[in-house]
Amino acid sequence: MTPFDDSRLDDTAALAAADHLLRRLAGAGARIRAEIDASADVLAVLGTDGFRPRAIVAAGRDARLVRAVLEPVCPVPFVAWPGPGLPGWAGPLDLVVVLDGATADPSAVSAASEAARRGCGLMVASPDDSPVAQAAAGSRHAIRLPSQSDDQLAAAVVVLQALHRLELGPAVETNAVASTLDEVAVECSPNRDVASNPAKDMSLMLGDTLPLVWGGSVLAARAARRVVEALRLASGRPALAADADHLLPVLANQPQRDLFADPFDEPEALRPGLVILDDGVEDAPVAMARRQLEATAERHDVRIHVVTQANGTDVARYAALMQSGRYAAVYLGVALGRYGTTPQESAGPGDLTEDAAW
Repeated sequence: MTPFDDSRLDDTAALAAADHLLRRLAGAGARIRAEIDASADVLAVLGTDGFRPRAIVAAGRDARLVRAVLEPVCPVPFVAWPGPGLPGWAGPLDLVVVLDGATADPSAVSAASEAARRGCGLMVASPDDSPVAQAAAGSRHAIRLPSQSDDQLAAAVVVLQALHRLELGPAVETNAVASTLDEVAVECSPNRDVASNPAKDMSLMLGDTLPLVWGGSVLAARAARRVVEALRLASGRPALAADADHLLPVLANQPQRDLFADPFDEPEALRPGLVILDDGVEDAPVAMARRQLEATAERHDVRIHVVTQANGTDVARYAALMQSGRYAAVYLGVALGRYGTTPQESAGPGDLTEDAAW
């Protein structure tokens, strides 16, 4: 097992090897602004015209994020469809939303093609030359939002804004989301040392644990799943995001540490560490689940780390929690020596598609 070396977190050469990953994270706010600017003309002319779909089917990358934001307030039924194709009942009275990126997604292509064939209303976020855009070209009722990058979050923010214009979802303060991501980039910058960098501080806890990541609200739980994907790719270690009911047995079955064990004689196996993503949602069931997790972790000597983002809109808080975890994942990879001495030798979450890594 590769040893965790916290000195690498402030080592210029070690951080330089992950520079391409850190730069991608730092550019998240700018990518959202670029996506909104590229879609401004389309968004400006969107309106309801008195039409409301019978239901919405979302397919493709991060359809579940769109569902998490819309489902509590959407005036029509909403389904996140994993694909391929569409549900058998989807037809001309329904709206199909497809999120695509620069990397081909067969399920998204299949959903767009099937929507065009059935005469469904169709909204796609995709580059001009993507297979999804080509499939949407065959539809008489298509809205295409010209995606500029393979950034899943940026595309989802534009789609949410478009659905708001159609009076199917809440307002999305896109500038607030972008500004929040800019703030996270400053707080988690590699130029900040461990003492003043929350992501580096989180990586210290992750260095000798197997992460169990929990978010109480629907969006915080979604962020937890994205964070563990990044942690797995950055460290090569197991990581789990789940509901409290699934995490409690894992915590409760941890044996007590042997205070007299000699770590040089037989190194202790990695123990779980509980990471709580707190987005400020004040809900009684969420608060109760958190108390149970914290109490069980403390009884079984499991370390706890809390990431809090209680300010801003729902989407902004989600984005901040997810991005903080992604920064911590990169720093964990740096401290484990997972990246080469040059970016070309490095392999990490930022090199993969949004759907696989983020």
